[in-house]
Parts: sequence; structure tokens; C-alpha cells
Amino acid sequence: MKDQIASTSPVAKFSDPFTTAKGEERAVVAFSNPETLWFNTGTLCNIECVNCYIQSSPSNDRLVYITADEVTDYLDQLEDRRWKLREIAFTGGEPFMNPEMIEITRRSLERGYDVLILTNAMRPMMRKSMQNGLIALSQAYPGKLTLRISVDHSSAKHHDTERGEGAFEKTLTGMRWLRDAGIRMAVAGRTVWGESEAESRAGYAALFKREGFEISAADPGQTVLFPEMDENADVPEITTACWDILDISSTSVMCASSRMVVKRRGAEKPAVVACTLLPYDAEFELGATLEEAETSVRLNHPHCTKFCVLGGASCSA
Repeated sequence: MKDQIASTSPVAKFSDPFTTAKGEERAVVAFSNPETLWFNTGTLCNIECVNCYIQSSPSNDRLVYITADEVTDYLDQLEDRRWKLREIAFTGGEPFMNPEMIEITRRSLERGYDVLILTNAMRPMMRKSMQNGLIALSQAYPGKLTLRISVDHSSAKHHDTERGEGAFEKTLTGMRWLRDAGIRMAVAGRTVWGESEAESRAGYAALFKREGFEISAADPGQTVLFPEMDENADVPEITTACWDILDISSTSVMCASSRMVVKRRGAEKPAVVACTLLPYDAEFELGATLEEAETSVRLNHPHCTKFCVLGGASCSA
């Protein structure tokens, strides 16, 4: 493997979309199996985490609130393009800061899709209008709605290191409300604490048991443990030969099965990007329509290596 993806000069890496720093052909992923269409609801968030990959904060509006009508346009395009999706998913920022979040969710559920919403389960979600909307949607579409809660670690100490003092208890308060309302939950954690995967999952299992949360800590679809994303990390580049060397299929990489819609501040209309992890990089913007987004993606970013190919991670459920 070292012969194929070994580094030369870190400065030269990921500088050419077609070839690696060693002059080898860069790996390409075809859009072959659409499963998830993501929408970024806006980058504004009620908190500012230490290492947020999208730099969400109470002041970052580089991606503005997407509207229900804009989402509907893409739902119509899904039918026109005959994408056989498994789910519609929403991320932010904090999705429940978007004033149209309940209507956006309703329109997605009406089309028959499973819906996944990523949230910190804090104050924006706990507003009465959001609570009432979530209960109504959960009852109207049983088994179709899942909220994935960001719980960086099973302990308050580590979670609050990332999200601020008291954040862990505020998130647990929201999760207890979801539990009592009968709304399905999953959890997203981080793997930056020097623990083995078994240790991390054991910690979450103890937390879920203590709180009575019906979440499986052993199921990677219900408790997702994400590798840390650092654009400055010295990671190898993926060549076309790596699929066979690593015994990984290109169809397993996230950009083979998903796209994300974003709306940039000042833009007249939304755009489609290749990946949830790269909302700002112009190289990964594919166009304004789903038809334009039906194209291959060259793995020309450190996240492609660390998160997707070597990390084996996916943002979808």
C-alpha cells in the first residue's frame, strides 16, 4: 500500500484533481447508487464547538437557511431523475434553528422517505413549536423519523470540552424529552479520546441503559463513531490501484450514494455539492440541479482519505 499512497511532500498533495503528488492516477468515485440526499439547513448554530468541521456558530451564516419550497423543488427533481433514495437527511448548523424545519420535514415524509435530522437536542429543538411539530410528525409517520443526537462522548467531561460547560446535561434533557415523546433517536460520537472502539461503545451502552434510551451502542448505524477530521493532517492520497490493494469497493464511499444541497449567502438559488464534509470547497460543487450532480467525484481532499476510504465512515444512517 505504501507504494501506492505513500506521501512525498505534504504541500504537493491534493493539488491536482487528476494525479497524486507521485504522479499516479487519482481515484474517482462514480455516482452509482443514490441512497441519501442531504440538505444543509444553514450553518447558524446555538453553540460553537471546538472542532466543528463546518465552522458552525451563532454568527456563521455562510450557508443560509434553506426554505421548504427550495427543498420541495429538489424532492420533485428526485422523482424526475428516478433516484431510488432510502432517506432524506438534514444537517447544519443546528437544523432546528431553521424556522421552516418542521414544514421541511413534513414535506419530505409526505413523499414516503425516511428522514434523518442531525441535532444537538438543545434549546432550538426544545422550543414548543418544534416539540409540537416533532410529536405530530412522529405520530403521523411512525418509524420514518430519526433524530441523530451529537453526543461527543459518554461522559460530561469530554463532551463539554468540545461543546462548552453544561452542554452535556442540556443535550441529555433534550434526549429525555425525545425518549418520553417516543421519537426515535440515534447518536453520533467522536473517536478522539484515546479509547478503543469497544471502550467507547461500552461507555455509550452504560449511558443509554442509565437513561432508558432505546439506542443500541453496538450497532454502528445507531451509535456512529466518527474519526476526527483535520484538513492539515498528513494523510495518503488514494489512487485507482488502492481499491484492489485495500480490498474496498468505490461504491462503498459516501459520494457514490449521496449528495448535499446547500444555499450560499448571497446566492440566488441552492447548489449541489458532492459531500457533506466539503460544503465550502468550489472543486466539489457540482451544479444547481440533481441532473448536474450525477457525475463522478475525484478524491482530491484529505477528508476523502481519512474519513471515507481509510476511516470507512459515512454520514448516512
